[in-house]
Amino acid sequence: MHAAIGGAESTLTIDMSQTYLDWAKRNLALNGIVNGSHRFVRSDCLEWIANGEGEYDLIFLDPPTFSNSKRMEGTFDVQRDHVDLLSATSSLLAEEGVLIFSNNNRRFKMDVEALPDLQIEDISRQTISKDFERNPRIHNCWRITRK
Repeated sequence: MHAAIGGAESTLTIDMSQTYLDWAKRNLALNGIVNGSHRFVRSDCLEWIANGEGEYDLIFLDPPTFSNSKRMEGTFDVQRDHVDLLSATSSLLAEEGVLIFSNNNRRFKMDVEALPDLQIEDISRQTISKDFERNPRIHNCWRITRK
């Protein structure tokens, strides 16, 4: 949604939940964005990223803190799995591309040392809405680029 409103010529939204994809489609329409250059794919994001093709100028990655969905193999834990996730996702970035990574795990610790090929900037404070300013631990966000 943010990319489309910001002027992106095309977007790709990936989610396992058809309900969330339908919400995304409705949100685009409610904001007057109705052209066919915005695609929606129902898929396990981890599988899609592992097999993903193309290069992207901007990627918003907002995984759950934990998932054990029946639609995926194994489990996902953002603390345990973020290094592999960020490594795989950053490989889909265009040369000057930006990855915005966020999560809501209040105890999350970014393992910067395990990601030496990435430039990682904590932008959490800049991205917390006014509704949640009283509790800055409610949200974590980073701007990531390749070195």
